Amino acid sequence: MPRGATSSSSQSRPALRRNQACRSCRRRKLKCDAARPHCGTCVKQHEASISVPAPLGFSHPAQPQCFYDPVEGLTLEPATDPTTKITRLEQQVFALKKKLREKNASSAFPSLDSNTPNYGYNGPLPESVLREILPPLPGQLDPPFRGDSSSPEPGMIKDPIVELLFSGWNPDLPDPPTLNHYIDVFFRCDPCGSRVLHRPSFLASMRLSPRDPGFPHASILHAICASASRWSPQQIIILPDGTRRDVLGEFHATRTRHYIDKCMSTGEHIFSVMQACIILSWYFYQEGRWVEVWIFAAFQIRVSVPLRLNYPGTFSNQDADSPGAYLAPPKGFQDLESRRRTWWMSILFDRIASVGGWLHSIDERDLGTEFPLRNEDFEAETLMPSNPQDMATPDVFIRHPAQYTDSFILFIKAVMLFGKVTDFNVRGNLRAPTAPSKHQNPFFLPGFDNLDKLVANDFLENLPHIFKNNNGVTVTDSSAVGQLDTDLYMVHIIPHAATITLHNPYINFNDPNNVSSARCIHATRSILAAYHSLTATSLDITRLHPLVTICWYLAAAVQVQLCKYFIEIKDSDREASVWGEINVLRYAMLAYGEKSPIGTRQERLLQILMEEIIKITSYKQPLEVGTPLYPFSSSSLWRKGNNQPSADGTAGLPMPLDPLSDKNNSSSSDPFAAPTYRYATEQEFEDMLGPLHQRSY
Repeated sequence: MPRGATSSSSQSRPALRRNQACRSCRRRKLKCDAARPHCGTCVKQHEASISVPAPLGFSHPAQPQCFYDPVEGLTLEPATDPTTKITRLEQQVFALKKKLREKNASSAFPSLDSNTPNYGYNGPLPESVLREILPPLPGQLDPPFRGDSSSPEPGMIKDPIVELLFSGWNPDLPDPPTLNHYIDVFFRCDPCGSRVLHRPSFLASMRLSPRDPGFPHASILHAICASASRWSPQQIIILPDGTRRDVLGEFHATRTRHYIDKCMSTGEHIFSVMQACIILSWYFYQEGRWVEVWIFAAFQIRVSVPLRLNYPGTFSNQDADSPGAYLAPPKGFQDLESRRRTWWMSILFDRIASVGGWLHSIDERDLGTEFPLRNEDFEAETLMPSNPQDMATPDVFIRHPAQYTDSFILFIKAVMLFGKVTDFNVRGNLRAPTAPSKHQNPFFLPGFDNLDKLVANDFLENLPHIFKNNNGVTVTDSSAVGQLDTDLYMVHIIPHAATITLHNPYINFNDPNNVSSARCIHATRSILAAYHSLTATSLDITRLHPLVTICWYLAAAVQVQLCKYFIEIKDSDREASVWGEINVLRYAMLAYGEKSPIGTRQERLLQILMEEIIKITSYKQPLEVGTPLYPFSSSSLWRKGNNQPSADGTAGLPMPLDPLSDKNNSSSSDPFAAPTYRYATEQEFEDMLGPLHQRSY
């Protein structure tokens, strides 16, 4: 085009003012004629794009993407007063909350406690819902939302949920009253993870502002909610394998794992997250989730070692400035004791997770941390010198200083004693040319005699008098209402479970002089006697430590072998007695499984173990021998004042007179004979069924 024509054309078109071109042309730096509603450039590009067929799954826009900035002096929407805008937003909040409540009501999601306020909603609100309910207000919710000085004026926002969010509350957690309810249940009912926390100071920290550095870390609170969900269930689902799973507990477990993963990458709040990991690990153990149990057992130890928790005083002065020294020296008594307990709960978890005969994550020789102080000294913050005993102390399993001994410390020693048995079995079989044989004498193995003496006799015989004559079950009145010290109860049965683990490979019922067989039978009856002493009260067995299900399983495994022996020699009378003992232990596992799925899972493992004897027994329904048969009438089930079966041939429920009496275990009698049984009265039967019924915490 001639130069003059270009000049005249440009002069005939008026120049556009600043920002008058459409946004699309300005962004792509193209000429724009500012035509309305769409400029010529955008119209041409739109026509060019729609002339080509759109790819599969894509559609062209219906009109050009051409937008303009507001023109000065032109009001696109009427001016809105800030107060009116806030009122409109509050109305939107109310409407959305109403919809959320209706949705929760339709799903029949029960509240945690009928006496606990829930601020108009059930359970935690997802972050996505909260973002939708609370859109950011310019100048009010952006950065100042997290600060106290820039909070909205009192009375501006009167909704409890909104006020809770402005206080800095984590929206993934339940509201404060509900969370306090969970914390109370956790400290009263949980026999495991609660050991790592100092209860008085923790409850005091819960009264702080959520923004205060002393407020408990969110990972610990989520782990507490997950653990407490067993005793305060909300929405139970049944998995394909038949086990129960609480939806709310699973949600909080997932949130705890989120913080653990975040800590693994950043290292922030590592000790608090470590404590949360311990609480969560025990939750997985009670759920019977073995893969996660095994992984978390090793994870805790690997995290604790760089923290120097395995050193005396939980801190090493040597190379303290090295990159591995993540924690400074303890600040005081409470900090030191919290570290000790955190370490020992990790060690206990590692030992208990390995009772199946697996290697421990850390060797006993690498445990330099002294034992913790008594619970009463820890909670009262009594300034006591450090415990003089650790795992390297001579006679640590038979000498117990009174001022440094309580049921929890004895429980630690009992579990560590079980760990020595696991180490012996694993190391003895590691390079052995053949597997242990029931025909060999294990007392010829190096170290077996001393370990057997310690596990089967010395530990229990040398308990302090106040603990030796008390198995943790205390009946306070004639109505069989009592108190349960779950740690002391476990102290009295763990050595028997360890004895079974040590001697089980060498059981030979065909040899009447076999010491291993006698040891295992005596240990089994001791575990049964402890269970019967507990069922004679109204105490809830689901409050026991989850390790108790492993002890019951080990005792039942011995009884399965004994039952097979009686079937082979065709001794039907003693076979029936053993079936009754097996089924008592089965029902104990199932009763425990009402709160913790580990009981149900152990009972299923036991049924797998019983498949062979179920096939060869002469009983048509062996799993109902000696157990409550509900289809039968009470006249045929119970025998009052008569030890004979009913006229229809239905046998009553046998109960042991005294499984550990001298009559049943004297050296002159048959060491493999079943204990004497009589038929239970109706009241005795109801007492034994007590733990099978649902009880509140």
